[in-house]
Amino acid sequence: MNFDKYEKYMQKTIVVWFGAFICCALWGSAFPCIKIGYQFTNISSDATASQVLFAGIRFVLAGIIGIVLGSFLEKKPLVPSKDAIPSIVILCMFQTVLQYVFFYVGLARTTGVKASIIEGVNVFVAVFVSAILFRMEKITLRKIIGCIIGFAGVVLVNLTKGGFDMSFTVLGEGFIFLSTVAYAFSSVCLKRFSKKYNPVMLSGYQFLVGGLLMSLGAVLLGGTIPQINARGICMLLYLAFVSGFAYSLWAVLLKYNPVSKVAVFGFMNPVIGVILSALLLQEGNLLGLKSVVSLVLVCIGIFIVNKKSNAKTDSN
Repeated sequence: MNFDKYEKYMQKTIVVWFGAFICCALWGSAFPCIKIGYQFTNISSDATASQVLFAGIRFVLAGIIGIVLGSFLEKKPLVPSKDAIPSIVILCMFQTVLQYVFFYVGLARTTGVKASIIEGVNVFVAVFVSAILFRMEKITLRKIIGCIIGFAGVVLVNLTKGGFDMSFTVLGEGFIFLSTVAYAFSSVCLKRFSKKYNPVMLSGYQFLVGGLLMSLGAVLLGGTIPQINARGICMLLYLAFVSGFAYSLWAVLLKYNPVSKVAVFGFMNPVIGVILSALLLQEGNLLGLKSVVSLVLVCIGIFIVNKKSNAKTDSN
C-alpha cells in the first residue's frame, strides 16, 4: 500500500491525535500485561534472562504480525530489498535489542517509579536528536515548554507518598537512561528510513530480527519459559499485537509528521500504564485526583507542542 497518496490525510490534527493515542493506549496496556504474562508463565521478578526471552518471543511474533499486515496492505508478500537490510539492522539494534536489554537490566536494579520517570525523558532526547544531530526540525521555546509540562505529568503520576530517592547507579538508572536514548534514536532513524522504505516493512522486519537476537542471547544465558499454557500464549499474542500494530502505525505517523509532533505523545504511555495497572493489577487508586491531573498536564503539553504546526498543516 502506497501511503504517500494519504500524506495530507496523515498530517491532519485529528488523525495524528487519534492514531498516536491508540498507540499509547496499547503501549500503556503493555505495562500491566507484561506482569500478568510473567505470572501466567511463572517467570520470577529476578529472572532477567527469562524476561528477555519472553520479550524476544513477543517481538518475533510482533514481527510476523507486522509482516503479515504489511503484505495484506500491499496485496503481495512484503520482502525487503537488499539495500533496505542495513536500515532494518540499525533499527532493530536501537528499537528492540539495545532499548530492551538496557531496560530489563536497569529495571532489575532500580524502582519502577524511577524507571517510568527516566523513560519519560525519551521525548526530550528524540526532539533534540531530531533537531541537533539530524536537523529535521527546529527546537523552539514552545516545544520545550510543552515537553516540560508533559514530563511534569509523568513525574506526578509516578510519585508516591515517600517520593523517590535521587540515588544513581550505572547499571540501574544509567541503563534505564540508555534505554531511552536508544528509543529516541530509533524514532528518528525510523522517520529518516521511511522516506525511502515502507514503514510497515521496516517495523515488521526489525522486530523479527531483533526478537530472534534477543531470544538467542537469552537462551545462551540460561533463560527459559518455566510454564507454557493457554493463558500465557494468549497474553504473548496480545503483547505481540501491541508491538506489531502500534509500532507500525507509529512509523506511518512519523513518516509524515515532525518527530516532536508525534514523539510528545510518548508522555501518555506511563500515565495510561499507571491507570491500567490500577484497573488490572489493583495497584494504587484508579482515576484518583493525581491521575486526572497528570493526564491534564500531559494533554496540555501535547497541545502546546502541536498547536502552531497543526494550524499550518490543517490549512493545506
